[in-house]
Amino acid sequence: MSNLSHGTWVLVADGQKALFLENVTDAEAPNLVIRRVEEQDLPPNREQQSDRPGRMSDPGPGQRSGLAGADWHELDEARFASDMADILYRMAHRGAFGRLVLVAPPKTLGVLRDHLHKEVAQRVVAEIAKDLTNHPGDRLEKVLLTELGAH
Repeated sequence: MSNLSHGTWVLVADGQKALFLENVTDAEAPNLVIRRVEEQDLPPNREQQSDRPGRMSDPGPGQRSGLAGADWHELDEARFASDMADILYRMAHRGAFGRLVLVAPPKTLGVLRDHLHKEVAQRVVAEIAKDLTNHPGDRLEKVLLTELGAH
């Protein structure tokens, strides 16, 4: 059975946007229909920081070290990937999909994979480590066919 067979769902995500798609045709000529869209509006890091990173005393006479400031984007992107994993779990629990292809940049894919519930992980038939969230539908279908080796 092809990884993109009829009824297979595809999650195309990055750290800020996720498209939940379903293939309503067959693997040879997939037609991905958007079933759900999730977006997170991330303000620039500079707008999320309250002040300069802190400082702490080091053991030793008069020494102080700087503390790294939080990377708010990275934290928000990880939280977003975790939220997508929760949505997938609820959908899987309802029987929305039996097969799932995950498409995300490598870092997001790793975080998403870490948060997937076993019930969802068992349904993952393929992973593609690429950022395809801004591809138009027909282009996305072509890339998926190429990546999944179904010509």
